[in-house]
Parts: sequence; C-alpha cells; structure tokens
Amino acid sequence: MEERTSANGNAPSPQQQFSVLVVDDEPGMISFLQRALSQHYGKVDTAGSVEQALPLLRHRLYDLIVLDISLPGRSGIEWLHDLRADGFAGDVILITAYADLDTAIDALRAGASDFLLKPFSVAQMLNAVARCFERSLLRRENFVLRREIAERSTAVDGVICQSDAMQGVCERIKRIAPSNATVLLTGESGTGKEVAARALHQMSPRHNGPFVPINCAAIAAELIESELFGHVKGAFTGAHSSREGLFYYAQGGTLFLDEVAEMPAAAQAKLLRVLEERRIRPLGSEQEIPVDVRVIAATNRDLKEDVASQRFRQDLYYRLQVVEVNLPPLRERPEDVVLLARHFLAGMAQSLNVPPLEMTPRALARMTAYDWPGNVRELRNFIERSLILGWFDLGPDDDNQPPSSPSCFETLEAVEKRHILATLQACHGNKSEAARQLGVSRKTLDRKCSAWGCD
Repeated sequence: MEERTSANGNAPSPQQQFSVLVVDDEPGMISFLQRALSQHYGKVDTAGSVEQALPLLRHRLYDLIVLDISLPGRSGIEWLHDLRADGFAGDVILITAYADLDTAIDALRAGASDFLLKPFSVAQMLNAVARCFERSLLRRENFVLRREIAERSTAVDGVICQSDAMQGVCERIKRIAPSNATVLLTGESGTGKEVAARALHQMSPRHNGPFVPINCAAIAAELIESELFGHVKGAFTGAHSSREGLFYYAQGGTLFLDEVAEMPAAAQAKLLRVLEERRIRPLGSEQEIPVDVRVIAATNRDLKEDVASQRFRQDLYYRLQVVEVNLPPLRERPEDVVLLARHFLAGMAQSLNVPPLEMTPRALARMTAYDWPGNVRELRNFIERSLILGWFDLGPDDDNQPPSSPSCFETLEAVEKRHILATLQACHGNKSEAARQLGVSRKTLDRKCSAWGCD
C-alpha cells in the first residue's frame, strides 16, 4: 500500500507517517488488520512469515510490528528476541489465539509492548496501536529535543544552558577540568553545583575513577570525621569493626564535599591537613594512608563572611579556593528557563510514563517572568508536578507568584484524586495498567473511582 499524502498538498500528519508491519500466517487476519489500520496510519505492510518479513525490514524502518506468536518456521517470540538483540527499538504487539501465563511472561521478557488475545475487536487493536503511536511520537520528539539541546548548549556534560552567564561558567569548567586543582563551587541552593562537580569529574583525567559525593550538612558533627577518614575497631563507642572512609573510596577519583561550610571545626582542621599532605589517618589509628583524590567543595553561603566571623577556617578557605566557580541563579539567566523546562519535560515524561505537555505561549511567558528562588531545583520540581497533574498549574496572574502555586491548600485526598485520574487518562482508561503504574491493586483503584463517581 502506498503512503498517503494530504489532499491539500500539506505535509503528512504524524499518523500518516507512522508505519506498521503485520506478520501473520492467516490471510483473513492479515486482511482484517490491513483494512482497520490503513484507515488511520499511512503505511501498513504485511507478511505471512518471518522469512517474508525480513526483506521488508531491510528496506524500511517500521515504527510498529503486529506479530502473531504462532508462525510457520520461527515463532513470533523467538523472532522478537532476535529483533531486540539486533537493536530494533520500535514497538511490537504480540497476538495469539492460545495464551497462558507462561506465554504472557515470555512475551514481556522478549520485549513486547502489548499482548492481545484472539479474537479481538477493531477497537482493542486500535487502542493498542494508538498507545504505541504515542510512545513513538514521544521518542521522536525527545530525539529532536536532544539534538536541539546539543546544538544550543555547551559541550559540558549534564549542563543545559544557552545564556552568556552559564556559557562563561562552562568555559571555565572546561578550562580547569583537566587539572588536579581543588575547586570551590559557590552559588545559591538549587543552581546545579553538583551537576557542575560531576561535569568537572567527567572531563578530567580521573573520569574512570569514582565520583564520591557527601553532603556535609546531612552528617552528624560527631560522625563526619569517621565518614571522611574512616576508623579502626574500638575508636569510639559503637565502632565494632574497622571501616574505610570516603577519601579511601574516592582513590583515583573525585571527592565532592557539598555544603562544606557546615563542617565542624575539628573536621575542618583535619581536612586542611589532608589537602596539604595528601594523607589521611583513620580515627583511632596511628598509621597514615596516602590518598590520590581531587577535592571539589561547594557551598551556598558566603565563606568570606564565615571566615570573618570565625565560623570557617581562613587557611582552609584559601586551600579550597584554588579555583572558584560561581553558578548564577536562574533569575539572572531567564533565557535558560525554557531550555531547561523542555529538557525536564522530555526526560520526565518518559520516566513517569505520562504524555508530554505542550508548552503554550502563556506557560512560557510565565515561566520566564518568574524569579525561581529555588533555582533549577524548583523548576525541575514544577515540571515533574505538572506532568503528574497533566497540566501546568500556573497559579494567579502575578509574576511574583510561583507558576505552580495554588491559590489555597488542597487536601491530601484532592491531590490523590487528581494524580489517579491523570494516571488513568495517561493509560487511556485501562484500570489494570493504571493500578500497576500507581503501585496499588485493581480492587483499590476500583474502590476509589467508585467513591468519586468516575467508574
């Protein structure tokens, strides 16, 4: 069957570009599926066996294969295993007249996207194909978006930006990454200091070594020295066995000290000594161990003020600040907001298994105008929440209000209801699939829907 073109000469719709290969040895089933699918999708080819299908696959990349399990020669599941091993990334719907639990499990293990039992209705098949079409469309959009991001952003791994301010940061990262110099990353909370630290590690000669992060604010003051330098058995109450510290585990790689300003004074003194001598001494041990570790520290506080108020050692500050990189807040680089939002939308829609959201002009304008006091972290959380809800909750038309701020507090039941209904919508009303995505039983989902009057 020839591909269709629009009657008015315009570019074909996404459905008309969607290609399907039907492989079944029953002529009646082939005729039935070709008639049903050709009314909605642009290219529908057919084959009666795997051997007939192989030449077609060599000449065309199909978005979807509708594949019978029982075929002459090689079975559908056997061929699906081979397809996945050969790198076929499209969707595959398996169909069969004889199915049991073992067959269904084999189909899922082989990489089937859906599984239909004969006889099925036209509506059942069209619904299954529509789900595959949406996934295929999302894959294409994500590919284009990744290309766009790659072209518009810097070559620094993990850093998504196009603003002059962040381009300067990326150039600085690329320049200092190959050295062993200690780096101090500064900036407000949520600006991406750990992303920058990982980029420094990945672009350094140490990239094959470990990247070991520690949040100094999350470790109790009396335990942080043990976490960093290790301890021997009996060094303190509760030390029932010896343990290596994070400096030891970071050998040959990078140790990232996040929130370094929260480190207690005693640990600051020991860290200074390690940076000067490149040797550690576990708590309770008389033996020093040489370490080959690059240290990257980060803080959202003004360390100069902490030094002036004697909350942070001046000599340690200078040791950490061999090279300083300041990450600007998101409000100072509004041109990055849309790029980051699209990046998060593409990645999260797939991981959450929900449909992507359209970035309307109003949403774009509100996102760009908002100050984002929580910076990139707040933007990421906003996008994740929007995907779960199924819309951009932009809040009141006040640019000083967060775009996701509700006008009043909601009950937990209201949030739960909205999330469940959004998941049901994403699953096209399939309650069994929605229950699986939500991690609840079908019975629980039925009960909640019945209570809300939305059976």
